[in-house]
Amino acid sequence: MKRIVLKEIDHRGEMCVAFCFEKDQDLMEQIKKLKNIRWSSSKGLWYQKAADFKKSDVFALFKGKAYVDYSEISVKEVPREERKPIEKKAIGSLTEDHIQALKEFESWLNYRRYSKHTVKIYLDSIRVFFRFCNSKPIEEISNEDIVNFVNGYILANDYSSSYQNQLVNSIKHFFIDIRKSRINIEDIERPIREQKLPNVLSRKEVKQILDSTINIKHHAALSLIYGCGLRRSEVLNLKLKDVASDRHLLIVRCAKGKKDRVIPISDKTIEMLRNYYKKYRPKVWLFEGQKVGMKYSEESLAAVLKAAVIKAGIEKPVSLHWLRHSFATHLLETGTDMRYIQELLGHKSSKTTEIYTHVTEQSLQNIRSPLDDL
Repeated sequence: MKRIVLKEIDHRGEMCVAFCFEKDQDLMEQIKKLKNIRWSSSKGLWYQKAADFKKSDVFALFKGKAYVDYSEISVKEVPREERKPIEKKAIGSLTEDHIQALKEFESWLNYRRYSKHTVKIYLDSIRVFFRFCNSKPIEEISNEDIVNFVNGYILANDYSSSYQNQLVNSIKHFFIDIRKSRINIEDIERPIREQKLPNVLSRKEVKQILDSTINIKHHAALSLIYGCGLRRSEVLNLKLKDVASDRHLLIVRCAKGKKDRVIPISDKTIEMLRNYYKKYRPKVWLFEGQKVGMKYSEESLAAVLKAAVIKAGIEKPVSLHWLRHSFATHLLETGTDMRYIQELLGHKSSKTTEIYTHVTEQSLQNIRSPLDDL
């Protein structure tokens, strides 16, 4: 079946939902039927402003025609009758001072060695904030401007609390480390964080997905993510030297938070990787693309998983991170100590790891409902 991936993008200072798919005339004819859908020549994709996006409309339009993957978006769809009539404020253009400040901020972020992804998020957030404040000098920006921005832009467009948190992070970094202003950093309040439970697959579902990958490279990559609890970037950044087969260890270098960690690997995993190596003979990266010495792309790996999910007959919007969540949950269910799971996942705080206690089958199945005693 054809596949469409929905992604959040910042386009001309506005949060948008991008529709990513391989060139297909039928899909292009269908997508033109969506409300206020537009084509971006610069980005080479179709997109909708987040305020116009309705997941139900997209599903209805492509039902039976394409698989819609929405696992990478956090834009919430709120029924029209429940939306509060918040007045939107038009955003202006950047001044020369804004442009110079953005360059300074980017230079500082790179100096601190933030990831490219984090740099982009922070710059996009500050850029939109500056445009909302129009021509107001940076030194004159106050906490009141932040409140107005949240109400007149974030809430007015139904953007998520995580987006608001990103804005707070970028503002704090900018006004503490780059420019001084009338903003009192300590008075900036964050939204209440959503306590979402991790998405977890059953052992049977994981086996179905892995068994559906015929290609040995695809099978090895997905198996490592599940078997070692790796993030997508971590498995793609592995090099041949990171597999210490003599010590039965996998070395994950410079992961999230610039931290290294080691993960035990079994004889079964080592044998799987050896068979893969004998067939593909990668030169630098453990998993390489079609060009020698170039690592496998994130998009390709995500496409491999989606194809396996469809082939396995699993009707869930499974993402690569679901395999990491499943790894942690299944370890917890078999009695592995929480502290070890925290180390294996590379979590800085044990509170992050404790979320998995809420989705383990054993802890839930041992609870007896009072209804059963009536």
